[in-house]
Amino acid sequence: MDIHEYQAKKILSDFGVIIPRGGIVYSPENAENKAREIGGSKWVVKAQIHSGARGKAGGIIICNSPLEVAQATDKLLGKRLVTNQTGPEGKIVNRIYIEEATDIKKELYLGLVFDRGSECIMVVASTEGGMSVEEISQEKPETIIRSKIEVAVGMQEFQAREIAFGLGIETKLISKAAEAIQGCYKAFSELDATMVEVNPLVISEQEQILALDCKMSFDNNALFRRNDVSELRDKTQENANEVYASDRGLNYVTLDGNIGNIINGAGLAMASMDMIKLAGGEPANFLDVGGGATPEKIVKAFRLITMDKKVKVILVNIFAGINRCDWVAEGIIQALKKIEINMPLVIRLAGTNVDKGNKILKKSKINYIEASTLEDAANKAVNALKELENN
Repeated sequence: MDIHEYQAKKILSDFGVIIPRGGIVYSPENAENKAREIGGSKWVVKAQIHSGARGKAGGIIICNSPLEVAQATDKLLGKRLVTNQTGPEGKIVNRIYIEEATDIKKELYLGLVFDRGSECIMVVASTEGGMSVEEISQEKPETIIRSKIEVAVGMQEFQAREIAFGLGIETKLISKAAEAIQGCYKAFSELDATMVEVNPLVISEQEQILALDCKMSFDNNALFRRNDVSELRDKTQENANEVYASDRGLNYVTLDGNIGNIINGAGLAMASMDMIKLAGGEPANFLDVGGGATPEKIVKAFRLITMDKKVKVILVNIFAGINRCDWVAEGIIQALKKIEINMPLVIRLAGTNVDKGNKILKKSKINYIEASTLEDAANKAVNALKELENN
């Protein structure tokens, strides 16, 4: 789960990382008042969307008066901001963060991620803040510092100081920088984060170490024990179909193709998508209904698939182990009674009660294409799509 910049900054602040004064607003009037409340002579107006590279997309505006702050807020609110991370559809700006301007002396980069290879938390830092980590690795790889932190031990003070020294920070500021680095680590480890990125981490002219921009992501599987984090979720920034799926216990990811999939088990789902590709088609989604897919869950899955207007063919591929094919068949029939489906439907059942399941489907007189194997199902789905396109 991703959160907004202002939410990430509040979290870092709670862990002792210094951030500029700022506040969230939802209207130009609020923005003008917030600028006066913050004080100073210069402010930064920031569009809040789940994406980096907002500045390049016109989502960050520097203002010299509270009136300019109100005007900039009016310009950004409701705007569809397109960055290299949002895709061409962009994301709508529904909230704005007003922040005091900072006199920047030096920009740095700091990121933390979990490195599965070493089973450690990897700290990545660079003297080239303000650039994306991809740009840094391509253009100035020699500036990148990496430090592995053992999860069982945690970050030690000497490791944070070592990173600070590696960034060329003045000796008198090493302790402040180490405190900021340790604060970011504590936020990462104590809140089940999967990524913390402070870019830039700046040294101000007043010799403070501040998090000027921040992104945080969290492990969805740990949100059940992090109510304070899960409450920060902004569903307006997420794919509507994926939100619908997660709220109903379905594992779903939108893809670019036009063959919709309803499958039980992540491994079988991945194999099915591979077979569709090998047969010359493109999957429209990853959808795992789980090992215990009830008829009700199958109905929800069909409803979800039909919400995607790209889908031209539906492939149902069920291997019943814990599950039962007759339950799945009943779910398919229920779904087709409740939802109008005007596209080819390919069904492949295997495993527990497969004969019973196939008999239920045939007896129902629903219009579908039966498949016997995974390869057969993928080929029939692609052929059905080709026939549609040729007609």
